[in-house]
Amino acid sequence: MTPPLDSSSAVPASTPRIITPIALLDLRASEVEELRYPSTTVLVFAGVPGAGKSTALHRLFGSGPDAEEPVRTASGALVLDSHHTRNRLRHRLGWAPYSLWRPLVHFAHYRAIRDALRDNDGPVAIHDCATFRWSRRLITRWATRGRRELHMVLIDVPAEQARSGQISRGRSVNSFAFTGHCRRWETMMDSLGARDTLLTPDPQPLSCTSVVIIDRPTLHAVSRIAFDPV
Repeated sequence: MTPPLDSSSAVPASTPRIITPIALLDLRASEVEELRYPSTTVLVFAGVPGAGKSTALHRLFGSGPDAEEPVRTASGALVLDSHHTRNRLRHRLGWAPYSLWRPLVHFAHYRAIRDALRDNDGPVAIHDCATFRWSRRLITRWATRGRRELHMVLIDVPAEQARSGQISRGRSVNSFAFTGHCRRWETMMDSLGARDTLLTPDPQPLSCTSVVIIDRPTLHAVSRIAFDPV
């Protein structure tokens, strides 16, 4: 079972180029070449819509934007991006506005996550906003049942930068939903001590082995996500 995250963990004064994350690490404005995890890791790439989750999965794992099924990398990692599900369902439902079948995409994506954590032994990388407490609880529960370590990479970007990311990919979230994502993200980041202004803290902190807070420049400098051999 994954232990509660110790949000008071100190960030090293001098950041090494290769890091095996434990507890909380704020790597914003750092120079990191590689993040290294155990072989049975559940690695969640989180951020508000437009933060760069799918871009990171594509660059680091070869998970192409046109894929319709989970992607298995040469290292054995299984990559689950909600866009894979959307691409697959578009063949049957693309005639209707996406807003009408978005809930089905989310349902199918979480079902795929549950099945992957139950049926696969190797590492699993997951696309998830993580702005909903229920989604974090589900993934934590499934990881715990599979006796896996849960790790998170929180891609922290300003709201206006995330909105630009949505526009560039042609998948904009409506303003009401996006504002909600941003508000919940700020609350979560505040609960981790990543903001100067104190907001209402999350009464249930993240329960996982490690949380890496990262910005886009640092994420772009990361050239590799590695998993220890089985």
